[in-house]
Amino acid sequence: MPTLKGMSTMVLTADDVDAAARWYADATGVDPYFRRPDTGPAAYAEFRLGPDDDEFGIMDRRFAPGAAGLGTSVTYWVVDDVDAAVADLLARGAIAHEPVTVRGEGFVTASVVDPFGNLLGLMHNAHWAARHRDHKVSNPTESTAPAGPFRGSKRRSFGRIEHSHPGAAPGSASG
Repeated sequence: MPTLKGMSTMVLTADDVDAAARWYADATGVDPYFRRPDTGPAAYAEFRLGPDDDEFGIMDRRFAPGAAGLGTSVTYWVVDDVDAAVADLLARGAIAHEPVTVRGEGFVTASVVDPFGNLLGLMHNAHWAARHRDHKVSNPTESTAPAGPFRGSKRRSFGRIEHSHPGAAPGSASG
């Protein structure tokens, strides 16, 4: 039986979680559904994104596990048009990192650094797009807020969910 069964939650860090959550809400068109603590500066905010409602969190950098000497990972965000996504994110304050590169049939990538120091990979993956073409996201509330460059065309607001992550103390940044 495999130990690693799948991806759960991708977490980036920021010194100002509220500012980062606003930036990602604008870039993704989705508002965070979970925030701790409920009042005051956020220590953690979490979104559900894409057709599979993948979990994406932003954690206060003070609570991040130390990474000295560890390798770096890059999460590639699905986009419909890599050039347009790069242009949009640069206009939002990101910094270019890796130019748009054709990696093979159906794969185009680039990367930027968000205003909070996180490396973001951007990818158009024709195989992913074909697999998810007809997938519908269930039951989000949609508004007409402007869409960002990531997969999805309308802002979705999930409201506040009143629960904590297993093992997390109220107001903690665990997630």
